[in-house]
Amino acid sequence: MAKTPVELSEKGFEEYVEEHLLKSGYIKGNPDDYNKEFAIDTKLLFGFLEDTQPKKMERLREIYKEQYQFKVLSRLNRELNNRGMIDVLRHGIKDYGVYLDLAYFQPASKLNDEMIKLYEKNRISVTRQVHYSIKNENSIDMLICVNGLPVVVLELKNPFTGQTYQDAIMQYKKDRSPNELLFQFKKRAIVFFAVDTSEVYMTTRLSRNKTLFLPFNKGCDGGKGNPENPNGFKTAYLWEEILQKDSLMDLLHRFVYIQTKEKEDIDGNKYTTETVIFPRYHQLDSVRKLEADAKEKGVGTNYLIQHSAGSGKTNSISWLAHRLSNLHDDKDNPVFDSVIVITDRRVLDKQLQDSIYQLEHKHGVVQKIDKDSTQLANAVKDGTRIIISTLQKFPFIIEKVGELENQKYAVIIDEAHSSSAGENMASLREVLSANTLEEAAKLDEEGEVYDPDEEILKVIKKRGKQANISFFAFTATPKAKTLEMFGTIGDDGLPHPFHLYSMRQAIEENFILDVLQNYTTYETYFKLAKKVEDDPAFDKAKATKALTRYVSIHPHNIAQKTEIIVEHFRNVASKKIGGRAKAMVVTSSRLHAVRYKHAFDEYIKKKGYKNMKTLVAFSGTVKDNGEDYTESEMNKFKESELPKRFATDDYRVLLVAEKYQTGFDQPLLHTMYVDKKLSGVKAVQTLSRLNRTCPGKSDTFVLDFVNSAEDIQESFKPYYQATIVEEVTEPNLLYDIQNELNAYGIYIQEELEKFIQIYYKPKAKKNSKDRAMLNHYVDVAVERFKKQGEEIQQEFKSQSVKYVRLYSFILQITPFEDVELHKLFVYLTYLLKKLPKGKGSTVHLSDEIALEYYVNKKTFEGSASLSSDDENVPVTPVRFAGAMVNEGESEYLSSIIDRLNKRFGTEFTKSDQLSVEQIKEDFATDEDLVLKAKTNSIDDFSLAFEKVFLNKVIDRMDQNQSFFTRILDDEQFKTALMNMMLVETYEKLSNSN
Repeated sequence: MAKTPVELSEKGFEEYVEEHLLKSGYIKGNPDDYNKEFAIDTKLLFGFLEDTQPKKMERLREIYKEQYQFKVLSRLNRELNNRGMIDVLRHGIKDYGVYLDLAYFQPASKLNDEMIKLYEKNRISVTRQVHYSIKNENSIDMLICVNGLPVVVLELKNPFTGQTYQDAIMQYKKDRSPNELLFQFKKRAIVFFAVDTSEVYMTTRLSRNKTLFLPFNKGCDGGKGNPENPNGFKTAYLWEEILQKDSLMDLLHRFVYIQTKEKEDIDGNKYTTETVIFPRYHQLDSVRKLEADAKEKGVGTNYLIQHSAGSGKTNSISWLAHRLSNLHDDKDNPVFDSVIVITDRRVLDKQLQDSIYQLEHKHGVVQKIDKDSTQLANAVKDGTRIIISTLQKFPFIIEKVGELENQKYAVIIDEAHSSSAGENMASLREVLSANTLEEAAKLDEEGEVYDPDEEILKVIKKRGKQANISFFAFTATPKAKTLEMFGTIGDDGLPHPFHLYSMRQAIEENFILDVLQNYTTYETYFKLAKKVEDDPAFDKAKATKALTRYVSIHPHNIAQKTEIIVEHFRNVASKKIGGRAKAMVVTSSRLHAVRYKHAFDEYIKKKGYKNMKTLVAFSGTVKDNGEDYTESEMNKFKESELPKRFATDDYRVLLVAEKYQTGFDQPLLHTMYVDKKLSGVKAVQTLSRLNRTCPGKSDTFVLDFVNSAEDIQESFKPYYQATIVEEVTEPNLLYDIQNELNAYGIYIQEELEKFIQIYYKPKAKKNSKDRAMLNHYVDVAVERFKKQGEEIQQEFKSQSVKYVRLYSFILQITPFEDVELHKLFVYLTYLLKKLPKGKGSTVHLSDEIALEYYVNKKTFEGSASLSSDDENVPVTPVRFAGAMVNEGESEYLSSIIDRLNKRFGTEFTKSDQLSVEQIKEDFATDEDLVLKAKTNSIDDFSLAFEKVFLNKVIDRMDQNQSFFTRILDDEQFKTALMNMMLVETYEKLSNSN
């Protein structure tokens, strides 16, 4: 057999890695200097100690005489076994009253020359083929020591010899006894790498077959693995970057720590577990890149970190908060005075406190705001280094803070959702504005002199992007507005995440499960009948919604779905995860949740099923059939106890209505039953409750009564790889809406100006008459509004809401200073509060109809998983998310019922083509549509076309109900058909005589 060339062998791979480390400043270790009894390279250790602390070592030599080295080693060994390697490296040991440093770390500031010189005296060594055991001659491929203390073990495999990182992992599990001192948890080596030329895996605890190795890869094209390296091995980043001297010392100094968790077994006994936390690649990469960018650019930059569920955001946030709180610029000035962490995760507080104590060995660095807003205001004023609070507290600080120094802030937002774009975020900016004190003082000096326009500009600056605040927003599912507010503008002019760890990569690396892997959908078919002889007319849209709700909440509907759910859970889902699997039922309303709870309990009792107790989760009080229901009364314990109770084996099914659909981590959740319309980020967040991993959990299951597999796929696509946005919100759109609103004549410019004049008067100068006049200038507009027709009222209200939302958002993403626009924003905000609500906002039809026929049928079963080939669907820009008000259009009840019956389960006929031709004829005879085609571009015409298209579809409903129902019901089908007909219709009508 031909001998493998050395460069293609495992030995050749070792030599290559060693050579690179030696060139970068490592010392070549000698395996003969490794003391197996103490698991320490004694030559390197004493060389370091005598070089850096000669007087201390001389003192110990005088004390211990000829036993000097053995005594120091014995003392060090005892401390390592008691305190662990991490603590000893960071904080040294005391021996006979002599304090010894075991390592020196790079200081945050360059001002301390002595510490820098000591740091440079660290001896970082690489030693190959170390025989570590006193029991056998087993050896490890590579050992990295800091001043003789072992910190990193590497097993390297070269695929050219037929072995990969997987063989290295098996070697650790089978041949590396955790009882050997070098491998004992915490006491010696900190991290163990399994490496080949393509992939890297690591662990911090060897436990034979129970050892859990995690990928330590960069990711490739949005998925697992590593990208091609034109300069050599795909895994070269490990020895070229991660294990580089400064990087390794930084990891040991400011990343690695021991996480302690208190747990409770099924019998209620409490115990603690310890885990050595070593950052995963994406965590290390993101924190370091954020730190470097903030150092370079200083305060005032926003960052969006799109990290999937399962990415370890809690640790990433902890590390980032600590590093930002110590960050200095090139002139050794602090970049930030305080770091404020906005989160609702209770676990983050303790974890942040514990990890920073280990990193700094001091208390008081972190302050959790667990009292009132005064406590928060004081923490901000006092310049507390790291403050943890909730977003809800920030609006109250404005009233509490009397003075605020001109400080610089890093604000870290945990799970940046749309709430971050609302008034709370604006309040946060206003409180932390660098201009607050300066402006207050200036106003006192100027006394009575004030200019409303000037005051408005100040408000804009406060609420807009601030030069003294940097935002670091973490989220797995960014919306378009989140991207625009926090994203980094790329070469294409669009906002992108600053750092990405995708859902796809998290799934492929087995940190989370693919919740679309096993997806089953049911469709509900039903028939309605009238109970009254006459045929009353109702608002079409509202009546349709009322009829759909009538069916969804009908006792027979809930009873049949309950039977499907209970029997599926008992026969299939309950047997998962070793018989401990749990399920969540997502209902469409609080009333649904209450009725499902009754139906479940009745069915389970009727069948005599044991061990299937249910819990319900909803807010407030629900009235049903004259009775009041609350969550705590139905569950028979406090709301706050639910997560802990559900975690026990007593409860298996949780029925929810807008609770526990986000931020709820229960790894035993295996199955979800969905009886609610879900779309977009809501669908992703809800279904992602299932994706947490735990021992014995290898898959998930979703049974969906409402949504199609295709719709759910579309919801997941924007977040599967990188979230993108097709175009940014256009601030100039505000002028278009402003012109439209002015044209209605509902408010008069002169009245608006007088309103603003009073509104921005100094508080001390306002009187009771001013309050009355503010109301007057709004009331006159309300009276004009009431005199308009219903269609004009709906249009004005819709455009006003759209303007207010868009303006409020744009203020936070761009320095858009236009006094006139802000005046209108303020005025409309108050006008909308006084405008009367539409007539007949709810239609009740339960007395007029009856359910004649009902059945659930399975329509899809299988995998709805996405792949890397799926197109990355962009999230919708804000400008398309205006508040639209549906036109009230009357239709006879019989037609509505007929349309609904046809909508569920009818096959299309061959007359579909004829139906399209009929709609085309309708377009040609519509004089208003013809005029718009002749006088507008196709882009402007398309806006009118969509509205007319839907009207024509509804008008033709009776002639081909199955076809036209599909248009209304299937968004993709409707869009495709409209786009197809748009161009043809425009060309035909614009050129007609």
